[in-house]
Amino acid sequence: MKGEDLSQFSMRDLFRIEAEGQTHALTAGLLALEQNPRRADQLEACMRAAHSLKGAARIVEIHPAVTIAHAMEDLFVAAQEGRTLLGRPHIDLLLQSVDLLTTISKSPDLESGSQDHTWQIEAERLAGALDQSALAGEGPQPSVPLPPVIEGVVDKPEPDASDRALRVSAENLNRLLDLAGESLVESRWLQPFGQSLMRLKRLQREAAAAIDALHAALPVQMLDERARLALAEAQQRILECRQHLSERQGELEASDHKATALAHRLYDQALMVRMRPFADGVTIFPRMVRDIAHSLGKQARLEIVGDRTQVDRDILEKLDAPLGHLLRNALDHGIEPPDDRIMASKPAEGTIRLEASHNAGALQIVISDDGRGIDPERIREAVTKRGLASTETAAKLSDSELLEFLFLPGFTLKEDITEISGRGVGLDVVQDMIREVRGLVRITSQPGTGTKFKLELPLTLSVARALLVEIGGEPYAFPFAHIFRAIRLPKDQVQLLEGRQHFGHDGQQIALVTAHQVLGCGEPDRDGGDLAVILLGSPGNMYGLVVDRFLGARELIVQPLDPRLGKIKDISAAALMEDGSPLLIVDVEDMIRSMEKLSSADRLTKLHSEGAGETVSKRKRILVVDDSFTVRELQRKLLDHHGYEVDVAVDGVDGWNALRGGDYDLIVSDIDMPRMDGIELVRRIRQDTRLKSLPVMVLSYKDREEDRQRGLEAGADYYLTKGSFQSDALIEAVIDLIGEAAA
Repeated sequence: MKGEDLSQFSMRDLFRIEAEGQTHALTAGLLALEQNPRRADQLEACMRAAHSLKGAARIVEIHPAVTIAHAMEDLFVAAQEGRTLLGRPHIDLLLQSVDLLTTISKSPDLESGSQDHTWQIEAERLAGALDQSALAGEGPQPSVPLPPVIEGVVDKPEPDASDRALRVSAENLNRLLDLAGESLVESRWLQPFGQSLMRLKRLQREAAAAIDALHAALPVQMLDERARLALAEAQQRILECRQHLSERQGELEASDHKATALAHRLYDQALMVRMRPFADGVTIFPRMVRDIAHSLGKQARLEIVGDRTQVDRDILEKLDAPLGHLLRNALDHGIEPPDDRIMASKPAEGTIRLEASHNAGALQIVISDDGRGIDPERIREAVTKRGLASTETAAKLSDSELLEFLFLPGFTLKEDITEISGRGVGLDVVQDMIREVRGLVRITSQPGTGTKFKLELPLTLSVARALLVEIGGEPYAFPFAHIFRAIRLPKDQVQLLEGRQHFGHDGQQIALVTAHQVLGCGEPDRDGGDLAVILLGSPGNMYGLVVDRFLGARELIVQPLDPRLGKIKDISAAALMEDGSPLLIVDVEDMIRSMEKLSSADRLTKLHSEGAGETVSKRKRILVVDDSFTVRELQRKLLDHHGYEVDVAVDGVDGWNALRGGDYDLIVSDIDMPRMDGIELVRRIRQDTRLKSLPVMVLSYKDREEDRQRGLEAGADYYLTKGSFQSDALIEAVIDLIGEAAA
């Protein structure tokens, strides 16, 4: 293995590396053979993989692996020679054999050999079953006509030695990227330095002109020989300085170009080391889909599109659990049994499609199925049954609004609980992961046709393309992936509607909010020109954020904030400008929530007001803390309808930050939330000198007595379950704790 230092690996470590690649090849080949058992290329690939594993296991004396790989190889040879036609029973046995090989290679007992006897017994059992299958002839005939036989063998090119894997720790990889990023930032100081030389050159030119003017202004008769020589010498020196500066400036520009290009190439190469093909993170899913479908009595296959799409290593690792949940949901909830599909004029075998692509500077992953789809009426019924909305409110919800309920913790449409689904756990995990990496998830469904989940994620967590703006004399960055549009708005297009400032754009009225008010950094500039506005949000729920001015687009190297700072409101990370000065990267989703809070509380300031002038509300203020957008909005609208002023927070950390910066009469909090749960939030409130007497209500899905007791012991004044509460119950509880809405 040219170019790699393998001296630190034992022989059995090398077997692990070999087995990882060969078992993946076997799994992919077997799934392809299950669709078409006559594929000569896949039979050849599987036979070679089993043969290679047998040889590697024999060298390191792992006898159970030798036994099972040898039996697999014999069965593949029998299939190649036409003595056996691989059917589902054969594929099941072969996949079980792959599982045993995977277990052996990944076991911590591989070096000691303490499990060899147990593995040998299982290997001999599977080998005996495989040998019988090879002697049994064709085996079961498939129930559908086979695709055409593929003649010949497709030889896959051997990877070049330079493409072989070299194992590097994640810590060293991150440090390499950090250093490459620092070199890129350091290379940028040459450009402003070159610009300063331009200013020096201009000053020299002005100095030369001043000397020439002095020379012209002085009568010749007033200058003696000595003065004339001194003046000529000064002019000559100025000329030499200008020539020397011009030469050095040219050299500096060339050096700047080379250094910047080299730093960019170094950083791009270091970044590529972090990138992995999408296929690396989804190798287990075709097998998983196949096995779950069989256990459910269904037929389904997984199509993976865009497997070579490059994905950041950290994002790829975080995708494993969410994609697994979505695929299991598609199999259990979406794909119908074969008989039902045939009656619906569909193929007996369902198709799930997993597609990755780069789109508009973001990573887009789409998971779709051709199953039964989601009936919005079933969601509507479940929403009212759980008391999440009244019958009247639920009847007014659109299909897209109803689909958002699927992301609530504990929400499920499944009547029975199985090992695969029905516990209401899954889609909330997907949404938590997407939020963690500052991405978006959207769901669409057509009853009878299928369901589609679209995940939009940053290409990498290390680099962000962003729009730089100035707010209060400081630069801020808005990632392009999270802004809708940036426009210049003439001030005469601003309208006043119901006391709030709006403007028309693409057929909708968009509320205007100043970034100064959101960030709390004083008054905006009023130069009389057009307004610099960033459109944030989605169609139908969009805000126009007014900033002082646009500074242009930049590619920023993201620097995480010190974790000791906790979550900073409206800010996600930091970066460095070309001159090394720092700037903050805005958390756009957090900022949208901040604007929603200001809007719902009717505290938006006007652009043309003479003072800061926020309206001071005399209504009692309630802070609703819940990680579900739907639940937050339902509670906010309900409490607002009864006269309370309501702010919202997306989790415990956001709620804690809001409490430290505002005065509230009551907190209504969920328990299960990311970053900081409700129990920890209640504990912090009770330990704070200023907040310890603040009334707190817990509103949770957990209705067991021990959960209620846990919430009350933490310091909550009231515990209400979401599964049973109605709007009247919530309002009555609020009145019990803080009285009517009027101050």
